[in-house]
Parts: sequence; C-alpha cells; structure tokens
Amino acid sequence: MLTLAEIEALARAAHAGQTDKAGRPYAEHLQAVAEGVRARGGDPDQIAAAWLHDAVEDDALSETWLREADVSDRTRAIVLAVTKRAGEAPEAYAGRILATPGALLVKEADMAHNANPARLAVLDEPTRTRLTEKYARMRALLGLGPERA
Repeated sequence: MLTLAEIEALARAAHAGQTDKAGRPYAEHLQAVAEGVRARGGDPDQIAAAWLHDAVEDDALSETWLREADVSDRTRAIVLAVTKRAGEAPEAYAGRILATPGALLVKEADMAHNANPARLAVLDEPTRTRLTEKYARMRALLGLGPERA
C-alpha cells in the first residue's frame, strides 16, 4: 500500500501547475481538505481520499489509474463517490456520497475549504454568489445543515 506521504506526493505532482478559482496553487486546496479530514477525526483511508478527491474529476489521474493504484478499497471507493460525473443531478451525487462509508467526511472538509469566506472574498460577486448557493444546496442534500463558522 502507498503511504500517506506517497499519496500526497502523487496528488501534488498530478495537480502540478493547476490553480484554483482564486489563482492559488491547487495543492493548497488538497492540503486543506486533508487537514480538514484529519481535524474532523478522519482515518488514514479518508485522509488519502482527501489528497486524491479531485484527481479523477480534474483529469489529473485517470479512473484506470485509481482502480489499479495500491490504495485501500475504501480510499478508492471514497474517491469515486466524491468524483462528480458529467450531467449528474446533485441529488444523485449526494446519494452516492451518503451511500459510501467515509465519503461524507471528505466531502464536508472539501466544501468547508471551498466555502471559506477568505477564499470566496477574492472572487467576483456573481461567482461568489453562485458558489455560496451551490455549497449551501449540497450541504442541505447531504444533511449537513448550514456551514459552521
């Protein structure tokens, strides 16, 4: 099995050169999500999934790579659960997350970082509003309630 350090290095390399909507290196988001999972009591499988949570969705790593990677079945399942699929309804996406043990914690940490007011503040108003509404709707679908400050 790959160690957490090896998974982190793979994720950082896979997303090298990518930036988030605010223009920050994408690896900062991955690290924040992994730290958020750890702070919420996540286990090593969930922390590994946090590092990889956007890899397939962003085409940084292929689904074939993930299926063949030397990671736990649980980590693989969590990554696949939080990977959005083209044209997928939010309700179906939320249902898959809720049906996959361990995935909700990873998605919660992801959304917490994405919805961080400091991150949103650097975006233009229409984007900030759209994303705030999107994250609030997904939190509701996942039964998480309003974001905690």
